[in-house]
Amino acid sequence: MAKAKYSKNSRGEYETKIWDGTYNADGSKHRKRLVSKKSSADLERQVNQLKNDVENGQYVQGTDVTFLEYARSWLLTKKAAREMNTRKMYENIIETHLSFLEDVRLCDIRNSHFQLAINNALDKPRTCEQIEVTFKQIMKMAVADNYIGIGMYDKICADISLPKYIKKEKRPLTPEEKEAISKADFTNREKAFIYIIYSCGLRRGEALALSKFDFKSVGGKYSVSITKTLIFPKNTSEIKQMPKSDHGFRSVPIPDTTAAFLKEYISTLPGTYLFTCRDGSNMTHSAYVKMWASIVKKINYAAGGTDTFPVVSGLTAHIFRHNYCTNLCYQVPAISIKKIAQLMGDTEKMVLDVYNHIMEEKEDAAAVVNDVLAI
Repeated sequence: MAKAKYSKNSRGEYETKIWDGTYNADGSKHRKRLVSKKSSADLERQVNQLKNDVENGQYVQGTDVTFLEYARSWLLTKKAAREMNTRKMYENIIETHLSFLEDVRLCDIRNSHFQLAINNALDKPRTCEQIEVTFKQIMKMAVADNYIGIGMYDKICADISLPKYIKKEKRPLTPEEKEAISKADFTNREKAFIYIIYSCGLRRGEALALSKFDFKSVGGKYSVSITKTLIFPKNTSEIKQMPKSDHGFRSVPIPDTTAAFLKEYISTLPGTYLFTCRDGSNMTHSAYVKMWASIVKKINYAAGGTDTFPVVSGLTAHIFRHNYCTNLCYQVPAISIKKIAQLMGDTEKMVLDVYNHIMEEKEDAAAVVNDVLAI
């Protein structure tokens, strides 16, 4: 016979205390006393019923805070340490796509509100994904704060219909763009920036944050250490000592031709950083936009295009990074995926997810089988 889960107290009753989902004034959990004079099994039924009620929101803290107020609080509380661009994304979702919930109390949020937020942005599938992620994270904090029961969370977030999002295919540099790089009439600063992102695959912010002390030569080989990034809070700029992730800390080899130019360029710099405004201060967002527009214009001219009929369009600094990784992937197995990921400052999973099609293009299973398994 199974042992009874609860035993009798001195009064002959079966008794226990269970958290009812609320909190005391000092922040400790409030526990409700449950008693049965019948049996341990009867008390266990009461316990299970209370737990079920707590999960389904029967025992939650009352609040008149609106969803929008709580969402803003969530952003300040949970996302304070995230990258600036990530915080901006969440802020945009809250202020643009969830602002219609400003008069709806948090405790009154329902599945229909969630779906309506998605429906209002159906023409933007990627935005719908961001709305879903943001909304669910806000509601999860509401569960943790005991404003919403876990059972109610499941009901609110279940069966949400999203439009299908198809990622825009990344592209490397075109043959015309590659050829134009060596012909374009760049200034030395523009040339240094292009050579670095082309030859080293750096993110824009990593390149803009480089100082002359980040370069070193060992055994005749030139390399650059990536330890910081430049971000743009609005039009100003700020150098952060932490890259996008821990993978970002790395040393990247520099091809000889690029190294020769960079050594000469660095020797002419009056200050510490490679890319600055005219007054020597860190590059602002508007200054970068102006520099990049000039770079693209000169590449277009060198490729045979004009302002009226451009042959180069949609060119971004990130395309150079994609071009770098694409070309390295074509060199597998001379270089491993692990090493490519290290040079990129990313994970092996990211490289495989984005560039696996290149490895598949290189594979010739029939030829390999014929070479190594023929009798």
